[in-house]
Amino acid sequence: MLHDGAPGGPVLRLLARLVRRPLLPAVRMWRRNIQLRVVAATLLMSLGVVLLLGFVVIGQVSNGLLDAKEEAAQSQAAGGFAVAQERANAPSAADGQDPTAVDNKLGRDASTWMNLLVKQLASGGQTAFEVVALGTGEIGPGVRGARASGDVDPAVSVPEALRRAVDTRAGAYQTFSEIKYSAPNTPAEPALVIGKRLTDINGEPYHLYYLFPLTQEEETLNLVKGTIATAGLFVVVLLGAIAWLVVRQVVTPVRMAAGIAERLSAGRLQERMKVTGEDDIARLGEAFNKMAQNLQNKIQQLEDLSRMQRRFVSDVSHELRTPLTTVRMAADVIHEARADFDPITARSAELLAGQLDRFESLLADLLEISRFDAGAAALEAEPIDLRDVVRRVIDGAEPLAERKGSRIRVLGDSQPVVAEADARRVERVLRNLVVNAVEHGEGRDVVVRLASAGGAVAVAVRDYGVGLKPGEATRVFNRFWRADPARARTTGGTGLGLSIAVEDARLHGGWLQAWGEPGGGSQFRLTLPRTADEPLRGSPIPLEPEDSRGNRARAAAEKAAAEKAAADRAAARHGGGAEPGGRPRPGDRRTPGTGPDHRSPIPPRPAVSTAVPVPADPTALPGNGARVVARPAETTQREGEPGEGQV
Repeated sequence: MLHDGAPGGPVLRLLARLVRRPLLPAVRMWRRNIQLRVVAATLLMSLGVVLLLGFVVIGQVSNGLLDAKEEAAQSQAAGGFAVAQERANAPSAADGQDPTAVDNKLGRDASTWMNLLVKQLASGGQTAFEVVALGTGEIGPGVRGARASGDVDPAVSVPEALRRAVDTRAGAYQTFSEIKYSAPNTPAEPALVIGKRLTDINGEPYHLYYLFPLTQEEETLNLVKGTIATAGLFVVVLLGAIAWLVVRQVVTPVRMAAGIAERLSAGRLQERMKVTGEDDIARLGEAFNKMAQNLQNKIQQLEDLSRMQRRFVSDVSHELRTPLTTVRMAADVIHEARADFDPITARSAELLAGQLDRFESLLADLLEISRFDAGAAALEAEPIDLRDVVRRVIDGAEPLAERKGSRIRVLGDSQPVVAEADARRVERVLRNLVVNAVEHGEGRDVVVRLASAGGAVAVAVRDYGVGLKPGEATRVFNRFWRADPARARTTGGTGLGLSIAVEDARLHGGWLQAWGEPGGGSQFRLTLPRTADEPLRGSPIPLEPEDSRGNRARAAAEKAAAEKAAADRAAARHGGGAEPGGRPRPGDRRTPGTGPDHRSPIPPRPAVSTAVPVPADPTALPGNGARVVARPAETTQREGEPGEGQV
């Protein structure tokens, strides 16, 4: 995610790679294992439900415990406050003294009275609560007159906010705090503190606090939390195990079906699923087995039929050779003696010899097709230079090209084009392509282009004849298919040439593809791997040639846009000598045929360059990726006739 120039970029990428590498197996397992995903989702949802229920239950238990504790503490504190105030209002009776005693003694006995009061009030708690008495305004450590039971530190145990509330307002106030003891090793305890301002036996105000420890409630709440956590964990694990078992019952047959389907696709047609029970999974297994059985029967029938057809073609081809040899010998005798016959009989002898030649070619092609169908075709690959093969093919096709008035040109033969291939089969493919291009080129040039790039070599044969209609590029390799059934086979073709050619290309692990446009010619491209058994990833030659109508139209549009932009810039530099868009103003002189406003009715065709781009070609089957361009409604010239310096 960081550029190489960013500080620490390579280091961060290295760390990310190191972290990601051990996670890849887990990610791959997560993506491929539906059982793992279902169980993980079940565990996560169960954990969420358990956590939610745990929070709700713990909250309810905590609120219930605190509410009960508050009610009991408030009742206990209210009774203690009432007893303390009663004793303050009747100090003599409370101290066992005579009510007629002198008033100045009360001040001396107030400290003793308060100590006794705290001790008496705390004695009724029996560790259920502690009592603290503080003088008004005495806040902080070392409070004068502060008294507490049970080694409680009164200055720290009573919060300052509660002291201020009790000191400034009447009534009882409470808050949650901690009881801290004077002993150093005694831990603090959570507590509920309730306080109220009262008056002592001298009528002086003081604070009386009840501290109720919450240790027992805290232990109860911790017990509840532990119980809920243990039960929740057990429930989550149990739900995960249940989900695993349930999903396993569903996923296992699906995995078995997937494995059997893979083995069926590999050719093991006898594989079947094991069916037990009568549920939906069992019905799925039975349906799968029936489907596999029907497929096996159909495939077996098709294989038997194909085997019978191949054997029939092979047998007929072989059996016809013997009578054909006899007929050939008789036809040769008749053909040699045709000068002694009358013109009609002589012409019949010539037709007989020509058709016998075509018959022999047809038998040879049928035998070759039968070898491909039977899988008996063998590849004798060796390093060859395709330039030599192309030269032999052109030498053989030159007489036909001269009769047709065509010229065969070769491009890209300045560098060696070497590949591991069967020279005989490659020559047969190229001869078929070149002869077809000459026959359908209508007297125009035929261009053969060679190129090599990466791990592939390619030979493209381009003609400018009738071309191909939409959809014909995918059917041109079918056996006995003809674009125009009314056209005569002047060169004695059998209709199996392209079918054999595409089988030869497949045998090499290569591609044979076609492109064409009506009236604009066609191009056939043979792509072979440079090394035998190396997979192809692209072709050095584009399937659609550079001089196609689509490419010319795009080039013309780009050129027009560039000329318009140049004219606008020139007009801006010269102070507005032309209107926007390159249109000259009145009075401007411009040479005819120049400037951006000049448009030729015939767009020039770019010259063929030997520098061929190397696009990626995802097609791997013959005819795939071929694009056929429809003929426009009106044309101003015969597009497809190469001009001077053009192909």
